[in-house]
Order: sequence, then C-alpha cells, then structure tokens
Amino acid sequence: MTTSTRGAARVPAVLVLEDGRTFRGRAYGAVGETFGEAVFSTGMTGYQETLTDPSYDRQIVVATAPQIGNTGWNDEDDESSRIWVSGYVVRDPARVPSNWRAKRSLDDELERQGVVGISGIDTRALTRHLRERGSMRAGIFSGEALAPEADLLARVQAQPQMKGASLYEEVATKEAYVVPAVGEKRFTVAAIDLGIKGMTPHRMAERGVEVHVLPATATADDVYAVDPDGVFFSNGPGDPATADGPVALMTAVLERRTPLFGICFGNQILGRALGFGTYKLKYGHRGINQPVQDRTTGKVEVTAHNHGFAVDAPLDKVSETKFGRAEVSHVCLNDNVVEGLQLLDQPAFSVQYHPEAAAGPHDAAYLFDRFVSLMEGQRA
Repeated sequence: MTTSTRGAARVPAVLVLEDGRTFRGRAYGAVGETFGEAVFSTGMTGYQETLTDPSYDRQIVVATAPQIGNTGWNDEDDESSRIWVSGYVVRDPARVPSNWRAKRSLDDELERQGVVGISGIDTRALTRHLRERGSMRAGIFSGEALAPEADLLARVQAQPQMKGASLYEEVATKEAYVVPAVGEKRFTVAAIDLGIKGMTPHRMAERGVEVHVLPATATADDVYAVDPDGVFFSNGPGDPATADGPVALMTAVLERRTPLFGICFGNQILGRALGFGTYKLKYGHRGINQPVQDRTTGKVEVTAHNHGFAVDAPLDKVSETKFGRAEVSHVCLNDNVVEGLQLLDQPAFSVQYHPEAAAGPHDAAYLFDRFVSLMEGQRA
C-alpha cells in the first residue's frame, strides 16, 4: 500500500527489522508501507542501475553511501522498465539534484513509481547490524501505515523468507524479443531472461552478437529454434534451489555442448546443473567495489555484485561431473565465496558477479570476449 504526497520529507517513518530493531526517520519517496529482505549495497554511485536491477526484487536496499540522489534520475540508465526494489533506505537525500542528464529527482521517481523509502536514519548502524545478524525481513511504514511497534513487528514477521523464494519468473519477460547486433552480425545467442539487465544484451551486441532474449519458461525447443551459436543464462532474484526449470534447460544445453555463459543466478544454475549445492549467504555481496580474483590469470578485478546466494563447490580441486571436469575459476577475496565456474572439457563457464556493470567498474568486461571466443572455437 502506498500513497503519494508532496510533503513526504516531513512525514515520520519507521524501519522495523524482524528481530525487533527499529530505526526512525522521515518518509522518502512514496508514503505507505512495504516489506522485503533488508540488504545493504556498498556502491558509492550507480543507484539508478541498482534500483532498476530485477535481481533486487522483494528486497529493501540500504545505501551505505551517506548521501544519495546527487545526480537525480535520467531516462537513459535504467536497467529495466521499472524500479524493482521493494523499499529504499538512505541517510542524507540530496536536496537538489545536479547533473546535466537529470530529468527529475530520485525522490520524485521513487514517489512516481510508488516505492516506499525512509531517510534520516543511521545507515552505518543499520549496516553493522545486518553484517552481524545477517540479512533479514523488514518493513518500512509511514503516514497512515504507522501503528504500535508490536503490531508492525508482527506484520514483518508474517512475511515470507527469501530462502525458498521463487522470483525469477515474475521479473522475466513474458514475450521473446531481439536485440540486434551492432554493426556486422557475427553470432546468434539465445539469452534466458531470469531477471536480465538491459546492459547485458547490449554488451553482447557491441561484439556483433544478435541476442534473442527468451522468457524464463523457455524450453530447449525454444532455444534451438533460433539456431544459436551460444546460450546465455542471466542474473535474477530469489533462491536458486527453486529454479528446477532453468536447471533442466541448462542441462539440455550442456548435453548438446553448445557454448554457454552464465551470470549471477546463471552461475548458480550452472552449479546446480553440475551437481553442486547452493546456500544462502549471511548478508551477501552487493555493490560495485567487490574484489575478485580470476584464478585462470591471477588477475584481481574490482567488480559489481548483487547476490545473496552462492554455489557450494570445492576451491582446492578439480571436480568430476557428468559433463566432464569442472573447477572454480573465480573467488571473492573478501570471504573466499565461489565467484565463477568453468568446465574443462566443453565450452561452458559462469561468474557470480556482473561484468556488464553499467555503473562501473568495467574490469570484467573481457568475459564477454571470452564468450565470443568460445563461439568462435566451436564454429571453427
């Protein structure tokens, strides 16, 4: 439930966590109530790309950067057709946006899309709490939605957990569409939309790839009807343990030995298809400043992340799978979480992070070239 008001900045608001911790501030964006999993994102910039990333479906995002909204909102940087976060938490919203591309302010866009937020709280204290206790269910309440804290807490605790949530179908496209190659067409890729960001097919199109974006419910017949040189599995929200359909589809692709590339949720799907498990991280990785090592080159990259689940694969050995040998190709240097997988006996690999990184950094853009190389090798 949301209502729109021009005086939102003067309306009291409260953030209630499922463990009973509360933070009081002022309404930001729409006034009303919202629920989701409270998570924090450590990016200093790129909030527009974050808010429109479908992987944030059903999450209340806490911005760790102290001031948000300085560059306003433009019409070019959206990663999808709408804001997907269920709520937004900031400390100091910019009073006046200042950027030559801005068309309106961030709070105006949040209000326009009915996204309930809260400002003026100690986001440092909130982030420390989530790091210590883990991501958890939360609610933001303002205006007429305010009630005694005990009642609000009961409503938060009645919400579904993220673990076990199947969300990828609700954010994916319902109809297939094509992103044409830029310049001469070299390859055709079937991209499975599990919550795809707009920049991803664009990065492939820049390399001469015509991208056929297919719904999450696509079958192997749908994929091979476009005669693909390669198949891509996108990022997306929710628990990968619920994604039996995409796992079955990826298994079919691997059986045909078609060049395959997965990002984020796609990495978790590859992990499951290879027989590895997945698990929920305590508070996840979110932001555009996460250090990852490419173990195939030894290079350390600063990368963009948004994930709360990870693949449970051994870091210290090559694993035998039904599709041949597999190894962990990338690892997070903060906590040794698996950040990439690759098959050694056929052309398939994936990473847990976001090499398209529209807001930056672009250290990992070479992975799209690696995918093109796999398709070149298969064609040869």
